[in-house]
Amino acid sequence: MPGSGIASVSVELRSQFLHGLIPADRKTILAAATQRRFVANSVITNQGHPANHFFLLTEGLARYFFVTGEGKKLLFRWLGPGDLFGGRTVLSDHSSYLVSTETVADSSVLVWDRPTIRGLIGRYPRLLENALLTASDYLAWHLTSHIGLACHTARQRVAQVLVTLARTIGEKVSGGVVLQITNEDLANAANVTPFTASRLMSKWQSDRTLVKHRGKVLLRSPERLFLRLM
Repeated sequence: MPGSGIASVSVELRSQFLHGLIPADRKTILAAATQRRFVANSVITNQGHPANHFFLLTEGLARYFFVTGEGKKLLFRWLGPGDLFGGRTVLSDHSSYLVSTETVADSSVLVWDRPTIRGLIGRYPRLLENALLTASDYLAWHLTSHIGLACHTARQRVAQVLVTLARTIGEKVSGGVVLQITNEDLANAANVTPFTASRLMSKWQSDRTLVKHRGKVLLRSPERLFLRLM
């Protein structure tokens, strides 16, 4: 419900979107949102649909994807608590979502409709600056991915995906970092074949760099994988 004050302090502190705003202003901005919950594998935004809602992920895990004209599903950046999506909603001209967004786990989001978020940006200009910084971070992620595709080996690309996910959306546990990703997802994100991803994961499991579980990976040593990028 709007104005329910459900956003936690931890999300306020972690979200770049709210950086630099005083507590009273953050409270006003968050109170203008609606909280929604989505079960895993829910599609929240669809590529090509009107960008009418702006989202802040507060709990769970999501990711961007794009479906080509041939029906192939391409995976892009994973999103964790504090991340934004639906950014084209803030533009003055009506636009459409460039990519789709789906949940990977049961998730909660804060949602602002287009008139509300644009009104808030007019009142708090820092929000637009923060949104642009987030867009810049996303562009940097895609640049790194493109450079990896052009210049790195399959092994380096798979390691890069795992290290990046560990840093951005990994859950720290006793013994390492847990990632919610399948071999198929990893292959898609690193632009390698599922066979190559499976072979590399088995090799890294044999040398105790990681442990594979169904739909999850326990990364014991991100540092060891990082060395594989060199």
